[in-house]
Amino acid sequence: MTNPPGPQAQALPPHAQLVQMASAYWVSCIVHAAVKFDLADRLADGPKTAAEIALPLKLHAPSLHRLMRSLASLGILTEKQGKSFGLTPLGEALKKSAPGYARSSILTLCSPWFKGAMDALPSSVEDGKTAFEKINGMPAFDFLGKHPELASLFSETMVGIHGGEPPAVAKAYDFSTLKTIVDVGGANGNMLAILLSLHPHLRGILADLPHVVKDAPQFLKAKGVAQRVTIEAHDFFTSVPPGGDAYILSHVIHDWSEAQCLTILRNVHRAMPAQARLLLIEMVLPHGDEPHFGKILDMVMLALPGGEERTAEEYEALLAKAGFRLTKVVPTESTVSVIEAVKA
Repeated sequence: MTNPPGPQAQALPPHAQLVQMASAYWVSCIVHAAVKFDLADRLADGPKTAAEIALPLKLHAPSLHRLMRSLASLGILTEKQGKSFGLTPLGEALKKSAPGYARSSILTLCSPWFKGAMDALPSSVEDGKTAFEKINGMPAFDFLGKHPELASLFSETMVGIHGGEPPAVAKAYDFSTLKTIVDVGGANGNMLAILLSLHPHLRGILADLPHVVKDAPQFLKAKGVAQRVTIEAHDFFTSVPPGGDAYILSHVIHDWSEAQCLTILRNVHRAMPAQARLLLIEMVLPHGDEPHFGKILDMVMLALPGGEERTAEEYEALLAKAGFRLTKVVPTESTVSVIEAVKA
């Protein structure tokens, strides 16, 4: 979504390109079915036929064969002799233990609770209200709070979608003069873990709701930085840990309405020492027709949590309302930038 269409897509007439866009969800449905049946893990020991997999799962073998043939056309499986199928490197990434959280991301993005809100996007465009809340009778993050297993998948999904960003942030921004990073709304601590791994002089404080940080100790231990991180349960609408040299909010501000963003930012402002820095990790939208993933993600923000993506000028205006002065926007090798601000 961040790159212009390739030569083949450009060669299609306009009507065919539009039909191709509209049918793109067919592919996500096929990949979701592969994850629901754990095909990658069932093929981990070697190629199998659909019949061999179908029997213990009580599936219709001919239909499973057709699914596996479709997955082979997508490069996820490869068809062998005797109507058996094996994993490709792409298919290997669907295993439960594979790095990158592709499986969790697919389970979240293709789930009824997520996809249902996106299907209702037109209703959000009609009145500016989140489709998710209309359908479910509560905000998206309240819903996740009531469904901890979905919340865990969602945290892993955020790593799956944004996993390439922390190394890019660590490389692009100068952390050499900082000592303590407060990761506000940092979920399982992925951003903090990468920053601390690449900058050994740093220590971190991870602050988020209790049900959100419950997976953090194990995650941080696996990343080898648990001894350098303090985990604190905080609701950033109420309080933020004091005393940091820098306060990172990674994909936090884009989730909320302007009024809610100002509450969060003012709480950070109160907690920050005079010389501390605020670092927003967000997709800063380019002007004009330039393709950017953030412009697509902006529609997800509209339909689900009720937030929005912004341009640099819009971030500057928002920060000023909360008592901050935007000092610079640092682009990274990923789709996000580091928006640095200090107390005005």
